[in-house]
Amino acid sequence: MTMALGLVVAVVLVGCGESGGGGSADNSSKTLTLGIAAGWTENVAVSNLTKVIFEEDLGYKEVEAKTLDLGLVFEGVAGGDLQAFQDVWMPNHQDLMAEVGDDVEHLPPWYEGQTTFGMAVPTYMTDTKSIADLNGSGAKEIIGIDPGAVISQTVPEEVIPAYNLELEYKPTSTAAMLSEAQRLYDDKEPFAFVPWCPSTHCDEEPVNWTVDWRYLEDPKNALGNLDQPAKISSIVNEDLPDDDPVAYAFLKEFRMNQSELISLEKEIEKAGDDAIKGSNAWLEDNHDVVQPAIDAAKQAQES
Repeated sequence: MTMALGLVVAVVLVGCGESGGGGSADNSSKTLTLGIAAGWTENVAVSNLTKVIFEEDLGYKEVEAKTLDLGLVFEGVAGGDLQAFQDVWMPNHQDLMAEVGDDVEHLPPWYEGQTTFGMAVPTYMTDTKSIADLNGSGAKEIIGIDPGAVISQTVPEEVIPAYNLELEYKPTSTAAMLSEAQRLYDDKEPFAFVPWCPSTHCDEEPVNWTVDWRYLEDPKNALGNLDQPAKISSIVNEDLPDDDPVAYAFLKEFRMNQSELISLEKEIEKAGDDAIKGSNAWLEDNHDVVQPAIDAAKQAQES
Protein backbone atom coordinates (compact mmCIF):
# COMPACT_ATOMS: atom_id res chain seq x y z
CA MET A 1 0.00 0.00 0.00
CA THR A 2 2.87 2.38 0.84
CA MET A 3 4.54 1.74 -2.51
CA ALA A 4 1.26 2.22 -4.38
CA LEU A 5 0.59 5.46 -2.53
CA GLY A 6 4.07 6.69 -3.41
CA LEU A 7 3.47 5.98 -7.09
CA VAL A 8 0.18 7.90 -7.04
CA VAL A 9 1.86 10.92 -5.43
CA ALA A 10 4.66 10.79 -7.99
CA VAL A 11 2.19 10.71 -10.90
CA VAL A 12 0.26 13.65 -9.47
CA LEU A 13 3.45 15.68 -9.03
CA VAL A 14 4.58 14.96 -12.58
CA GLY A 15 1.16 15.92 -13.93
CA CYS A 16 1.19 19.21 -12.05
CA GLY A 17 4.65 20.00 -13.33
CA GLU A 18 3.63 19.44 -16.96
CA SER A 19 0.47 21.51 -16.81
CA GLY A 20 1.73 24.48 -14.81
CA GLY A 21 5.41 24.79 -15.63
CA GLY A 22 5.09 27.14 -18.58
CA GLY A 23 6.83 24.72 -20.95
CA SER A 24 6.60 24.94 -24.70
CA ALA A 25 4.29 21.88 -24.83
CA ASP A 26 1.47 24.05 -23.51
CA ASN A 27 1.60 26.15 -26.67
CA SER A 28 2.20 23.33 -29.14
CA SER A 29 -1.21 23.72 -30.79
CA LYS A 30 -1.25 27.52 -30.87
CA THR A 31 -1.00 29.61 -34.01
CA LEU A 32 -0.74 33.36 -34.51
CA THR A 33 -0.99 35.61 -37.56
CA LEU A 34 0.88 38.91 -37.70
CA GLY A 35 0.37 41.64 -40.27
CA ILE A 36 3.29 43.17 -42.16
CA ALA A 37 2.96 46.40 -44.13
CA ALA A 38 4.36 45.73 -47.59
CA GLY A 39 7.93 46.92 -47.99
CA TRP A 40 8.52 48.17 -44.43
CA THR A 41 11.96 46.88 -43.46
CA GLU A 42 11.65 47.46 -39.71
CA ASN A 43 8.24 45.76 -39.74
CA VAL A 44 9.62 42.74 -41.59
CA ALA A 45 12.48 42.52 -39.10
CA VAL A 46 10.44 42.82 -35.90
CA SER A 47 7.59 40.57 -37.07
CA ASN A 48 9.93 37.78 -38.13
CA LEU A 49 11.89 38.12 -34.91
CA THR A 50 8.59 37.71 -33.06
CA LYS A 51 7.80 34.65 -35.19
CA VAL A 52 11.14 33.01 -34.31
CA ILE A 53 10.70 33.71 -30.59
CA PHE A 54 7.13 32.42 -30.47
CA GLU A 55 8.00 29.22 -32.30
CA GLU A 56 11.34 28.48 -30.64
CA ASP A 57 11.17 30.05 -27.16
CA LEU A 58 7.44 29.79 -26.50
CA GLY A 59 6.75 26.61 -28.46
CA TYR A 60 3.96 27.84 -30.74
CA LYS A 61 2.96 25.52 -33.55
CA GLU A 62 3.14 28.26 -36.17
CA VAL A 63 3.30 32.03 -36.47
CA GLU A 64 2.45 33.38 -39.89
CA ALA A 65 3.68 36.79 -41.03
CA LYS A 66 1.27 37.99 -43.71
CA THR A 67 2.27 40.90 -45.98
CA LEU A 68 -0.52 43.27 -47.04
CA ASP A 69 -1.09 46.90 -47.94
CA LEU A 70 -1.17 49.10 -44.87
CA GLY A 71 -4.92 49.75 -44.88
CA LEU A 72 -5.64 46.03 -45.16
CA VAL A 73 -3.34 45.34 -42.21
CA PHE A 74 -5.37 47.63 -39.97
CA GLU A 75 -8.62 46.10 -41.25
CA GLY A 76 -7.25 42.60 -40.68
CA VAL A 77 -6.36 43.24 -37.05
CA ALA A 78 -9.73 44.88 -36.41
CA GLY A 79 -11.60 42.00 -38.06
CA GLY A 80 -9.62 39.23 -36.37
CA ASP A 81 -7.97 37.77 -39.47
CA LEU A 82 -4.72 39.13 -38.03
CA GLN A 83 -3.93 39.11 -34.33
CA ALA A 84 -1.37 41.94 -34.29
CA PHE A 85 0.53 44.58 -36.24
CA GLN A 86 3.81 45.82 -34.77
CA ASP A 87 4.55 48.98 -36.78
CA VAL A 88 1.99 51.65 -35.96
CA TRP A 89 3.50 55.16 -36.29
CA MET A 90 1.63 57.79 -34.31
CA PRO A 91 0.48 60.40 -35.07
CA ASN A 92 1.17 59.42 -38.71
CA HIS A 93 -1.46 56.67 -38.64
CA GLN A 94 -4.10 58.50 -36.64
CA ASP A 95 -6.65 58.38 -39.47
CA LEU A 96 -6.23 54.61 -39.86
CA MET A 97 -6.49 54.18 -36.10
CA ALA A 98 -9.73 56.14 -36.08
CA GLU A 99 -11.20 53.76 -38.65
CA VAL A 100 -10.60 50.61 -36.56
CA GLY A 101 -11.85 52.20 -33.34
CA ASP A 102 -12.56 49.88 -30.44
CA ASP A 103 -11.92 46.72 -32.49
CA VAL A 104 -8.21 46.92 -31.63
CA GLU A 105 -6.17 47.63 -28.53
CA HIS A 106 -3.32 50.09 -28.98
CA LEU A 107 -0.32 48.96 -26.92
CA PRO A 108 2.35 51.27 -25.43
CA PRO A 109 5.24 52.21 -27.78
CA TRP A 110 7.83 49.45 -28.11
CA TYR A 111 10.46 51.54 -29.95
CA GLU A 112 12.66 53.43 -27.51
CA GLY A 113 14.29 55.78 -29.99
CA GLN A 114 13.71 58.87 -32.11
CA THR A 115 12.07 58.52 -35.51
CA THR A 116 12.61 60.81 -38.50
CA PHE A 117 10.80 60.91 -41.82
CA GLY A 118 10.41 63.28 -44.74
CA MET A 119 11.61 64.24 -48.19
CA ALA A 120 15.37 64.28 -48.76
CA VAL A 121 18.06 64.90 -51.34
CA PRO A 122 21.73 63.88 -51.64
CA THR A 123 24.15 66.29 -49.99
CA TYR A 124 25.79 67.23 -53.31
CA MET A 125 22.56 69.12 -54.15
CA THR A 126 23.95 72.01 -52.11
CA ASP A 127 21.46 74.67 -53.29
CA THR A 128 18.42 72.54 -52.50
CA LYS A 129 17.53 73.23 -48.88
CA SER A 130 13.75 73.21 -49.05
CA ILE A 131 10.99 71.37 -50.90
CA ALA A 132 10.36 74.71 -52.57
CA ASP A 133 13.83 74.50 -54.20
CA LEU A 134 13.15 71.23 -56.02
CA ASN A 135 11.81 72.79 -59.24
CA GLY A 136 15.11 74.51 -59.90
CA SER A 137 17.28 71.61 -58.77
CA GLY A 138 17.31 69.56 -61.95
CA ALA A 139 15.57 66.65 -60.23
CA LYS A 140 12.80 65.05 -62.27
CA GLU A 141 11.31 62.63 -59.79
CA ILE A 142 10.69 61.86 -56.15
CA ILE A 143 11.47 58.21 -55.53
CA GLY A 144 8.81 56.90 -53.17
CA ILE A 145 7.96 53.83 -51.14
CA ASP A 146 4.98 51.49 -51.40
CA PRO A 147 1.71 52.98 -52.68
CA GLY A 148 -0.15 52.10 -49.47
CA ALA A 149 2.10 54.24 -47.26
CA VAL A 150 0.64 57.49 -45.96
CA ILE A 151 3.47 59.53 -47.47
CA SER A 152 2.72 58.01 -50.89
CA GLN A 153 -0.67 59.68 -50.70
CA THR A 154 0.48 62.92 -49.02
CA VAL A 155 3.24 63.82 -51.49
CA PRO A 156 1.14 63.69 -54.69
CA GLU A 157 -2.06 64.99 -53.07
CA GLU A 158 -0.66 67.68 -50.77
CA VAL A 159 3.05 68.42 -51.29
CA ILE A 160 3.23 68.61 -55.08
CA PRO A 161 0.19 70.95 -55.39
CA ALA A 162 1.30 73.10 -52.45
CA TYR A 163 4.69 73.83 -54.03
CA ASN A 164 3.58 73.55 -57.69
CA LEU A 165 6.27 70.92 -58.14
CA GLU A 166 7.10 69.73 -61.63
CA LEU A 167 8.52 66.48 -60.23
CA GLU A 168 6.62 63.21 -60.37
CA TYR A 169 6.23 61.00 -57.28
CA LYS A 170 7.02 57.39 -58.18
CA PRO A 171 5.89 54.87 -55.54
CA THR A 172 7.89 51.66 -55.34
CA SER A 173 9.18 49.21 -52.76
CA THR A 174 11.68 50.26 -50.10
CA ALA A 175 14.36 48.05 -51.64
CA ALA A 176 13.74 49.54 -55.09
CA MET A 177 13.84 53.08 -53.69
CA LEU A 178 17.19 52.49 -52.03
CA SER A 179 18.62 50.78 -55.10
CA GLU A 180 17.54 53.59 -57.42
CA ALA A 181 18.80 56.25 -55.00
CA GLN A 182 22.18 54.52 -54.88
CA ARG A 183 22.35 54.34 -58.68
CA LEU A 184 21.51 58.03 -59.12
CA TYR A 185 23.89 58.98 -56.31
CA ASP A 186 26.76 57.09 -57.94
CA ASP A 187 26.10 59.05 -61.16
CA LYS A 188 25.75 62.33 -59.20
CA GLU A 189 22.27 62.85 -60.64
CA PRO A 190 19.79 65.16 -58.87
CA PHE A 191 16.86 63.38 -57.23
CA ALA A 192 14.62 63.39 -54.17
CA PHE A 193 13.40 60.45 -52.08
CA VAL A 194 11.61 59.68 -48.81
CA PRO A 195 13.93 57.99 -46.28
CA TRP A 196 13.11 57.36 -42.63
CA CYS A 197 14.75 56.26 -39.43
CA PRO A 198 15.02 53.73 -37.84
CA SER A 199 16.41 51.86 -40.81
CA THR A 200 19.82 50.73 -42.01
CA HIS A 201 19.98 53.54 -44.56
CA CYS A 202 20.13 56.09 -41.72
CA ASP A 203 22.78 54.23 -39.74
CA GLU A 204 26.36 55.49 -39.46
CA GLU A 205 27.63 52.24 -41.00
CA PRO A 206 24.88 51.08 -43.39
CA VAL A 207 25.07 47.80 -45.27
CA ASN A 208 25.54 48.23 -49.06
CA TRP A 209 24.59 51.93 -48.88
CA THR A 210 26.87 54.90 -49.53
CA VAL A 211 24.38 57.74 -50.06
CA ASP A 212 24.96 60.90 -48.03
CA TRP A 213 21.66 62.76 -47.76
CA ARG A 214 19.71 65.34 -45.76
CA TYR A 215 16.06 66.15 -45.16
CA LEU A 216 14.45 69.12 -46.89
CA GLU A 217 12.68 71.89 -45.04
CA ASP A 218 8.90 72.11 -45.49
CA PRO A 219 8.00 75.79 -44.94
CA LYS A 220 4.39 75.30 -46.05
CA ASN A 221 3.96 72.26 -43.75
CA ALA A 222 2.53 70.31 -46.67
CA LEU A 223 3.71 67.03 -45.13
CA GLY A 224 1.64 67.76 -42.03
CA ASN A 225 2.86 65.68 -39.10
CA LEU A 226 4.68 63.08 -41.22
CA ASP A 227 8.06 64.72 -40.71
CA GLN A 228 7.60 65.01 -36.95
CA PRO A 229 9.01 62.46 -34.46
CA ALA A 230 6.62 59.53 -34.08
CA LYS A 231 6.01 56.75 -31.57
CA ILE A 232 6.19 53.19 -32.93
CA SER A 233 3.81 50.77 -31.27
CA SER A 234 1.62 47.72 -31.85
CA ILE A 235 -2.09 47.09 -32.19
CA VAL A 236 -3.72 43.79 -31.34
CA ASN A 237 -7.21 42.48 -31.94
CA GLU A 238 -9.52 43.41 -29.06
CA ASP A 239 -10.04 39.72 -28.18
CA LEU A 240 -6.34 38.80 -27.97
CA PRO A 241 -5.98 39.41 -24.18
CA ASP A 242 -8.62 36.73 -23.55
CA ASP A 243 -7.94 34.46 -26.51
CA ASP A 244 -4.15 34.33 -26.10
CA PRO A 245 -2.83 36.02 -22.95
CA VAL A 246 0.66 34.63 -23.64
CA ALA A 247 0.95 36.41 -26.98
CA TYR A 248 -0.64 39.53 -25.53
CA ALA A 249 1.83 39.65 -22.63
CA PHE A 250 4.82 39.30 -24.97
CA LEU A 251 3.65 42.01 -27.36
CA LYS A 252 2.84 44.38 -24.51
CA GLU A 253 6.26 43.95 -22.86
CA PHE A 254 8.41 43.90 -26.04
CA ARG A 255 10.91 46.80 -26.32
CA MET A 256 13.84 47.71 -28.62
CA ASN A 257 16.03 50.78 -29.00
CA GLN A 258 17.50 52.19 -32.21
CA SER A 259 20.83 50.37 -32.15
CA GLU A 260 19.12 47.04 -31.36
CA LEU A 261 16.60 47.43 -34.16
CA ILE A 262 19.14 48.53 -36.76
CA SER A 263 21.50 45.71 -35.79
CA LEU A 264 18.62 43.27 -36.36
CA GLU A 265 17.96 44.76 -39.80
CA LYS A 266 21.66 44.49 -40.63
CA GLU A 267 21.74 40.80 -39.70
CA ILE A 268 18.81 40.22 -42.04
CA GLU A 269 20.58 42.05 -44.86
CA LYS A 270 23.76 40.02 -44.22
CA ALA A 271 21.64 36.86 -44.45
CA GLY A 272 20.60 37.78 -47.98
CA ASP A 273 17.33 39.31 -46.75
CA ASP A 274 16.35 36.01 -45.14
CA ALA A 275 14.44 37.41 -42.15
CA ILE A 276 14.29 34.10 -40.27
CA LYS A 277 17.99 33.35 -40.68
CA GLY A 278 18.91 36.93 -39.78
CA SER A 279 16.66 36.91 -36.70
CA ASN A 280 18.23 33.71 -35.46
CA ALA A 281 21.72 35.16 -35.96
CA TRP A 282 20.75 38.32 -34.08
CA LEU A 283 19.28 36.34 -31.18
CA GLU A 284 22.59 34.54 -30.63
CA ASP A 285 24.11 37.76 -29.27
CA ASN A 286 21.00 39.72 -28.25
CA HIS A 287 18.65 37.29 -26.55
CA ASP A 288 18.79 39.41 -23.40
CA VAL A 289 17.04 42.25 -25.26
CA VAL A 290 13.85 40.21 -25.68
CA GLN A 291 14.13 38.13 -22.50
CA PRO A 292 11.85 40.44 -20.43
CA ALA A 293 9.08 39.99 -22.99
CA ILE A 294 9.62 36.23 -23.05
CA ASP A 295 9.50 36.15 -19.25
CA ALA A 296 6.23 38.11 -19.28
CA ALA A 297 4.75 35.65 -21.76
CA LYS A 298 5.79 32.65 -19.66
CA GLN A 299 4.38 34.25 -16.53
CA ALA A 300 1.05 34.79 -18.29
CA GLN A 301 1.13 31.15 -19.34
CA GLU A 302 1.58 29.98 -15.75
CA SER A 303 -1.17 32.14 -14.28
